[in-house]
Amino acid sequence: MAIMSAKAAKPSVAVERVQTGVRLEKRMLKVLKALAEYKDMTLGDLIEGIVLHAFEGKSPFTPKTVAHIADLKRIYGFDLDAGDSHRLKERP
Repeated sequence: MAIMSAKAAKPSVAVERVQTGVRLEKRMLKVLKALAEYKDMTLGDLIEGIVLHAFEGKSPFTPKTVAHIADLKRIYGFDLDAGDSHRLKERP
C-alpha cells in the first residue's frame, strides 16, 4: 500500500529496513551526519538516497548542497576523494 509523502506528489514506497553495523571512515561519517542534520533527515534516509541516485548514475546533490558538503569537509578535515575509494586501509 502506498502512502502519500508530504514533500512529493508521488506516493511513498513501503520498504523493510534492517539494522546494520556498517563501518565507515570516521571523518566521512561526521560529514554525512552533519549533512543529514542540515537536510533534516535521518542518516539512513540520506545514505539510501545517495545509493539510489548512484545506482542510476545520477548525482544526488544540487550545486548548493555540494557547496555545503565542501564546507563540512573542510570543517571536519575530510580530505579523501573518489580516487581514494579503493585505496582505504584500516589503521592498525
